[in-house]
Amino acid sequence: MTYYIQNFVTYLAFIMPKCYNISGYDKEVIKMAMTRQTSKNDCIIFSTLEDLVPKDHLVRKIEESIDLTFIENKVEHLYSSIGRPSIPPKVLFKLLIINFMFGINSMRRTCEECKVNLAYRWYLGLSMDDDIPNYSTWSQNYIRRYHDSEIFSEIFEEILKQANEYGFLDLSTVYGDGTHQKACANKNKYEDKEVEIISKSYDEQLLKEINEERAKIGKKPFKTIEKTEIVFDEKTGEEKEVKKTKHIKQSITDPESGNYHKGEKEKCFAYTHQAFSDNNGFVVECSTNAGNMHDSSAFDEVYDKLIEKHNEEIENVCLDAGYNTPAICKKIIDDGKTPLMPYSRPKGKKGLIKKKEYEYNKDEDCYVCPNGCILTLSTINREGYKIYKSNKEECSVCPLRDTCTKSKSGQKVITRHIWQDNKDQVNDNRFTDNFKENYPHRKETVERIFGDCKEQHGLRYTRVRGLEKNSNQALLIFACHNLKKMGLWRWKYTHNIVENSNILVSIYNFCIKKVICFCKHTTLSTV
Repeated sequence: MTYYIQNFVTYLAFIMPKCYNISGYDKEVIKMAMTRQTSKNDCIIFSTLEDLVPKDHLVRKIEESIDLTFIENKVEHLYSSIGRPSIPPKVLFKLLIINFMFGINSMRRTCEECKVNLAYRWYLGLSMDDDIPNYSTWSQNYIRRYHDSEIFSEIFEEILKQANEYGFLDLSTVYGDGTHQKACANKNKYEDKEVEIISKSYDEQLLKEINEERAKIGKKPFKTIEKTEIVFDEKTGEEKEVKKTKHIKQSITDPESGNYHKGEKEKCFAYTHQAFSDNNGFVVECSTNAGNMHDSSAFDEVYDKLIEKHNEEIENVCLDAGYNTPAICKKIIDDGKTPLMPYSRPKGKKGLIKKKEYEYNKDEDCYVCPNGCILTLSTINREGYKIYKSNKEECSVCPLRDTCTKSKSGQKVITRHIWQDNKDQVNDNRFTDNFKENYPHRKETVERIFGDCKEQHGLRYTRVRGLEKNSNQALLIFACHNLKKMGLWRWKYTHNIVENSNILVSIYNFCIKKVICFCKHTTLSTV
């Protein structure tokens, strides 16, 4: 009798595991003999790649979302009309997409994976009998054909265009940020270089407005923003202008990278990538610069390209505190956009009265200290800052002097940029519903993009050297991010429609069966 009970309980444990909940008897009742594998399960498969690749594999989703045949039309002029047949450009770029899409981080390893991975072969359009291109093929093709072409930016733009046609882009608010990518260079191999300081894009406009403000207070105009020196050259016997320079650490391995150091992070040579994303997390514009360039300095290049392409669609520009400078605030406001940036608390000595406690009188263009003394405009320097100074005699008898200034002259000095009104307007935007609704999405869009690309698509470390190569690589990484997102979204959208239609068909068939069943069993007596 016990034997039959044990068999019955074992049967329930395997047939209805959710219903079987007899604690304390599991190990004693359920027994299973171990099977040893003595031979390999080798077999002959009579099937096609189409049948073997899973229907929901990622390569199917990205293949359905965009046709990459346009690549062959755009690079046709780079090939000769005669000669032996080449590897199709579409296959070469698909190899690169596989490389970044699946984070393989090595072209040699990518080619080895494609030899045994059926899904990769299916995506490349190669059968089991076709040879996978050698890993050096892409390098040689890049050197001979693609390094001077615009094919990388064209691929990025074509994927973005396709996403827009699907209705996936929402450019009402764009989110900008920058991230660093560690360069393929030894941080200990460098040399000290003296380089010329590059003028900023807004220097001409700033100089014009500085001279206008200086003319109002009777000051002479500046000829240039930069302070120059005239020296006599003994060899030529002529006077020449010496421009302002600075000393930098230049990598011997990769001279075009920049020495990057921020906070507690390790000093290294790196590249910086500036990117803008839309509300849905698609990268709509990007640029690459040396790692020693600040985000605010690299902003103009990527922002100008963004406005040139999507000026009418953009309403808000959302950035972090690193971009909250008078020049950037003025640039965005002049373009008719609403800048959304957080407030950066000014740093100063403890125990002193803060600058915000001095009231600015816009009509009189002066500052009023907490004790009621007036700081009048003295001059305007080359950087565009107005300098306000207090009266020494009033400060000498002021009871707040010790908490106001520590200068030896006993005079309080306050600076204000001529574009400070634009920055104040941006700071006021923090209290609007527009800011409270849109700014929290930064962590879900551009910051999430950088995190995903670093972890999954190889944006953490560079594998090539030089600004041009890394710029092309970054374009393709962000293009792969957009392609993956577009493929997943389109797959989900189309298959939800199919599933919903299948549910409706099932309900319809069920109703029809019930009606037929009712009619079959209906007689005159039942009526």
